[in-house]
Amino acid sequence: MNKTILFGGLTPLHELFIKGAVESLGYRAEFLPVPDNESLRIGRELCNRGMCNPTYYTVGNLIKFLRKEAEKGINVEEKYLFVTVGACGPCRFGMYESEYCLALKNAGFKGFEIALLNQSEFSSEGALEITPPFIWRLVKAVWCADIVRDLGYRLRPYETEKGSVNKVIKSWADKLYVVFKQGGKVKDILKALKGLRKDLEKLDFDYLRVKPVVSVIGEFWAHTTESDGNYHIHSWLEEEGAEVRPEPVAGWIDYQLFIEAEKLKQEIKVKGITKSRVKKFLAVKAMAFTFRSLYDLFRSVFSFRPKELPSQKLLAELAKPYFDYFVVGGEGHLEVAKHVYAIKKRNSHMVVSVKPFGCMPSTQSDGAQSKVLSDYPESIFISIETSGDSEVNVKSRVLMKLFEARKAAEAEFEKACQKVGIDREILEKTPSPDNLRKPFVKLSNEFTGTAARFVSANAAFFRTSYTTCKEAGA
Repeated sequence: MNKTILFGGLTPLHELFIKGAVESLGYRAEFLPVPDNESLRIGRELCNRGMCNPTYYTVGNLIKFLRKEAEKGINVEEKYLFVTVGACGPCRFGMYESEYCLALKNAGFKGFEIALLNQSEFSSEGALEITPPFIWRLVKAVWCADIVRDLGYRLRPYETEKGSVNKVIKSWADKLYVVFKQGGKVKDILKALKGLRKDLEKLDFDYLRVKPVVSVIGEFWAHTTESDGNYHIHSWLEEEGAEVRPEPVAGWIDYQLFIEAEKLKQEIKVKGITKSRVKKFLAVKAMAFTFRSLYDLFRSVFSFRPKELPSQKLLAELAKPYFDYFVVGGEGHLEVAKHVYAIKKRNSHMVVSVKPFGCMPSTQSDGAQSKVLSDYPESIFISIETSGDSEVNVKSRVLMKLFEARKAAEAEFEKACQKVGIDREILEKTPSPDNLRKPFVKLSNEFTGTAARFVSANAAFFRTSYTTCKEAGA
């Protein structure tokens, strides 16, 4: 194929690695800039009314890029091919392709080619062919980006030199891009990830900073993007003193495979066992197992610090009293399931559910969330809609809940200090040794916040230091 593949819609880190994976197959590839509010304006102008923010942002972003290229005298219809993901309804995600076509026509690019990757059927429409090597290389790229991105969010709040974590990640992101462009063999990826770990271990961290842990869930694009599309919610929360837990893209793929396997089980139950049905079912289960194993292999390089992939079966069970997992569209039952999971596992102090304005599946989820909050009144939860405006109002609402989360984190830390038997004031005056200022120190699973987990896991050292301070009259 002579055209350059255009794509976009995830985070810059994901898109850099995907670019390398696509180029390794002999294609030319380029990812779009991060969508901004100008993209939203263009999308609203050229698309149908009543579409969701992800449509306007992503469609407008493509048109914005093509217009700039055309101004340079480039024939964009001959040079580029845009690849996007599609699916069936009931959410407006099923209308993306038609909206791209309408907007391109309205913008004067009627002959511009689009290739559609159907997430529901694992197939493609257009010039781009989905093959096993293509899928495998994309999976490795996306999984790796998930791990590195999550790692950054876990470490940045505790770095003693601001910007040091991002500097190391940026350096190794460029090296990982080259690895993926050269074929992305697992052994080469692992070697690069170990190099990233080695450089991170040269940095200094202070884990006695008490910060609320905030999980960001919601509609897929809205909770994944790092752009104006969700008011840069991840980086803003971090600036406001939170430790942010983003959702991995791998979780979405894992969900799709789970639903596909469940549909096949129902088909076999209703229509009977056939060789083709059993073969397809086993293939989907094998794919899910392989993908999850690869994800855990990448996590293992960093002592399993990055976020684990929860069992899809467990998530479905957690959501069952509130949301049927066969009700698909958007995130389906996942918004409810992730909220309950966060409560049960105590892996965050606060949950923020982000969704586009008027998103039908998310509206359904919000209805179920009221019952979840009734059953778990201790949950600190807020659902926000993004519309491209109202940023001040949305962030003001989030800040009120974040205040509650801070109080919960502080109370938890006090509890950890009491359990260990040390005074917080003396603890904060006690300098941690070098081995406790590294990125992959031991953390207990007894508490939610990193500071409380750190104190609990290293109780022996702090008790000894506390005794020494008391004897010295501190």
